[in-house]
Amino acid sequence: MLTGMISKRVACALALAVTLGAGLVHAAQAQEARIAAVNSDRILRESSAAKAAQAKLEAEFAKRDKDLQDMAQRLKSLSDSLDKNGPSMSPGDRAQKQRDLSQLDSDFQRKQREFREDLNQRRNEELAAVLDRANKVIKQIAEQQHYDLIVQEAVYVSPRIDITDQVLKALAAPNNTN
Repeated sequence: MLTGMISKRVACALALAVTLGAGLVHAAQAQEARIAAVNSDRILRESSAAKAAQAKLEAEFAKRDKDLQDMAQRLKSLSDSLDKNGPSMSPGDRAQKQRDLSQLDSDFQRKQREFREDLNQRRNEELAAVLDRANKVIKQIAEQQHYDLIVQEAVYVSPRIDITDQVLKALAAPNNTN
């Protein structure tokens, strides 16, 4: 009879251990995190939104770029003319041409610097808008597919967890223009 009681207690203990073990396995599985990664550089290079932003910037700054190119050509022509005709010019005319050349060069440098600053500012604004849209899409994907963590910058990302292509497709979807 004592052996029967011990056997029942061992059986109960074993059943309890198996139940607890199964619970621990389930808890361990619940602790596994779903992780993914996105390559932001690819988003900024390849997404339709980034390409549209680039085209918008090119259109917006095309006239100023053309004006700068024309001004650079005038500067070169004036410099070439001064080099060619300078020795045969009167000292007063040569000095006036050199002042004109210097003034035109100063104007060109100033306008070129302003152009670069304005372009960089607008580019940063447009890229920030693209990244904002991408982050919204990434958040939607994370919620829909139950990801616990999505990183955007990493030293190494296994292709197994890289969801950049999925984000690019979602950004290109016509219903995703917000």
